[in-house]
Amino acid sequence: MKIVILDGYTLNPGDLSWENLKELGSLTVNDRTQFNNEVIIEAIGEAEIIFTNKTPLPKEVLTEVPNVKYIGVLATGFNVVDIEAAKDLGITVTNIPSYGTTAVAQMTMALLLEMCHHVGEHNRAVRTGEWSRSKDFCFWNYPLIELEGKTMGIIGFGRIGQATAKLALAFGMKVITSGSSSKPESQLGPVKQVDMDELLATSHVISLHCPLTPETEGIINATNIAKMKDGAMLINTSRGLLIVEQDLKEALDKGKIAWAALDVVSKEPIDSNNVLLETDNCIITPHIAWAPKESRERLLNTAIENLESYLNGNPINVVNK
Repeated sequence: MKIVILDGYTLNPGDLSWENLKELGSLTVNDRTQFNNEVIIEAIGEAEIIFTNKTPLPKEVLTEVPNVKYIGVLATGFNVVDIEAAKDLGITVTNIPSYGTTAVAQMTMALLLEMCHHVGEHNRAVRTGEWSRSKDFCFWNYPLIELEGKTMGIIGFGRIGQATAKLALAFGMKVITSGSSSKPESQLGPVKQVDMDELLATSHVISLHCPLTPETEGIINATNIAKMKDGAMLINTSRGLLIVEQDLKEALDKGKIAWAALDVVSKEPIDSNNVLLETDNCIITPHIAWAPKESRERLLNTAIENLESYLNGNPINVVNK
C-alpha cells in the first residue's frame, strides 16, 4: 500500500518521527507540494492513501487519481478537500478533531497578556538602553492592564472556547459566550450565555473560537465593531476570514478597538500589503497557536490512529459519511 504525505514539513519539521506511519505502508513524504493541480496529481501518483494539511484537493484532482481510497486531513478544518466529490468517488476523508485544544487556549492567553503588558516591547526597550537612561527606577511605554474583573466574551464555545474560559476564570475574569456549547447551560458554572449584541457591548476582551462557516465569515465587521465597548481588545486564534480586515484596521486607527492580537489572517502566509501591517496596535503571529511539539505529536498519533481504524474496517473521525 502506497502512502503519500503532500505537505509534511509544517507538522514535522524534523522533531517528530514518521516511523509508526511507515509500518502501515510504503511512505513518501513531501515537505511541500506546489498548489497546482498537475503538480499535486503527479505527487499523488499511484498512492491509495494520501495525507494533506493545506494542499488543496479539488474535484479536478480527485478525479485524476483513481487509486486513492483514503484522505487524511492533518488538521481540524477540512475545507481543502472537495468533500462531496470525495464522497461520490468513494474516498473516505478524516480529520483531527481536538489535538490543539490546550495549545490554542494557551496561545490565546499569551496574546492577551502581551496586549496587557507588552513584554516583548519592554524587553526591546531595556536592551536598547531606554531603561538605563530613565530617571526613575522603572518605566513603561504602554498602559499596563490588570485582567481581574474584566469581561472576556468568547464567540464559539466548543472545546477550545471552553478551555480558554477556564484560563480566563483563573485570572479572575468574568466570562460570557454567545456560542453554542456541548455542555448544557446548567453545567457552564460561572460562564454566562448571552446574545451577540450583549457580548459585543459588554466585553473588554473578545476572543474568536468559532469555525469558519457562511454564517461566521466576516462576523467581525464594521457593524459589529460599532456595537463593541470603546477600547475593547480582540483576539483571533481561529480563522482569518472571521474578520473583515479593512474594517478592523479602521477601528484600530480610530481607537474603537484598542488592540488586536491575531494568529491568523485572511491569506496565509500574510501578504506584504495586508492593511493590518500598517497598524501599530495589532499584534500578528504566523499561525503558530496549534504548533507546540506536544500538540503536533497528538495530531500525528491521531492521524495514524485514523488510518489504522480505516484499514481495520472501523473508520473514525470521518467527515464525509
